[in-house]
Amino acid sequence: MSNEMGIIFPGGKKVDALYKGFKIETDQSERSGGEGVAPAPFDLFLASIGTCAGIYVLSFCQERNIPADKIKLILRTERDRETWMIAKIEIEIQIPPEFPEKYKEAIVKAAELCTVTKHLYSPPAIEVKTKVKEG
Repeated sequence: MSNEMGIIFPGGKKVDALYKGFKIETDQSERSGGEGVAPAPFDLFLASIGTCAGIYVLSFCQERNIPADKIKLILRTERDRETWMIAKIEIEIQIPPEFPEKYKEAIVKAAELCTVTKHLYSPPAIEVKTKVKEG
């Protein structure tokens, strides 16, 4: 099974993705030569981890009729000083005082079900190649 995403270059340092009827815009920061009018691609990578964990937290709460409006996830990163690559990602689930004690561990387990994170544990092969466009 294969899905296809189009990547286009609308100008400047902008690179957009066309996928499932959506246009996902990115730009580089002004420091990196862009206009800073959209998130950088790496920002979207981190956001995909946080929002993926978030949908599992939200679903967990909805299935148990626990209000989620006072819950917030905070994603923090730590970089390796030598490689400057992200070495650690921490997701903190901030819950209100009235959150049921019996679900505190379970909501963490729910967030850990994130499929984006699971792909990092067993990453896909990435193959880059060229093809001459017809016409």
